[in-house]
Amino acid sequence: MQISELGKRASTGEPILRSEALAVLATPDEEILDVVAAASKPRFAFFGNRVRVNFLVNLKSGLCPEDCFYCSQRLGSDADILKYSWLPVDEAVATAKAGIAAGAARVCLVASGTGPSNREVGKIADITRAIKTAHPDVEICACAGFLKDGQADSLAESGVDAYNHNLNTARSHYAEICTTHTYDDRVDTVGKARGAGISPCSGFIAGMGETHEQLVDLAYELRDLGADSIPVNFLLPFDGTPLKGTNQLTAHDCLRILAMVRLANPSSEVRIAAGRELHLRSMQALGLHIANSIFLGDYLTSEGQPGQEDLDMIADAGMVVDGMRPHRADKAAELVTRRRGAGTTVRPNA
Repeated sequence: MQISELGKRASTGEPILRSEALAVLATPDEEILDVVAAASKPRFAFFGNRVRVNFLVNLKSGLCPEDCFYCSQRLGSDADILKYSWLPVDEAVATAKAGIAAGAARVCLVASGTGPSNREVGKIADITRAIKTAHPDVEICACAGFLKDGQADSLAESGVDAYNHNLNTARSHYAEICTTHTYDDRVDTVGKARGAGISPCSGFIAGMGETHEQLVDLAYELRDLGADSIPVNFLLPFDGTPLKGTNQLTAHDCLRILAMVRLANPSSEVRIAAGRELHLRSMQALGLHIANSIFLGDYLTSEGQPGQEDLDMIADAGMVVDGMRPHRADKAAELVTRRRGAGTTVRPNA
């Protein structure tokens, strides 16, 4: 297999074959730059050097009755996270505006729980209208669990542009990570959003013991579901959850997974989501040559790197944030005169 040929084909919109997707995941570490180069072809063909910046607003945190094994908000979780009920509308809007001021083109309104009541759908609608009144060009993505009949239509009428509901793992692996609902329940909600004219945003979490075959299953299921936006999360193994201490991914694994998803879904927005700081570390910027989207700043229950560092990383990668003027990192602010190590009595930086 010539991996460069996969990138050329994908840049025309033709997804790679399943056998080729498996081969991408099996490439040796010494070929990782070839993998990134191949996946960068469709990334730049469809999105140029632009990066979509998203900002999360956690409307309701913790106390979820579902038992998803990876989640710090799950039933019975002992994770040391913030727990609170619904934010007031004005506080949610103020938080969203802070992210927009920092460069976010999409605000993600997220609430824990099995699914929203009609009253809670109304709260999301009120927050959406308030944000859109002040920032009509900003996209709103809601994420509140399983939708009942008619709720997606109500969200669409309020101005919600997208609905996030991740598949999280492959159908064949689902019982290993959750027992209180099924994979088909998740597929159903993605379909409800799409049926209401809302853009489907759906992705997964890598690093939960799934096989390469199951990761490929996910990439093609998301394609079949018409996911316009695919967030790729890398497991954050919170203390207090069943997956505590699980750490199966290397930075190269993460790049291969991102590349496989991109090559299988050439024109979809691919987002490096939770876990990028922990797992990609110094290779985060390299991931931007595959993915065209990231979250700015913090996630639902974990902190991300400072938002300014995200913006500097995008600029250093030679890319621009959607809707913002080109940004240059202030390198002078990073300069620190050495006052330790050789020639001093202070321990060296080692």
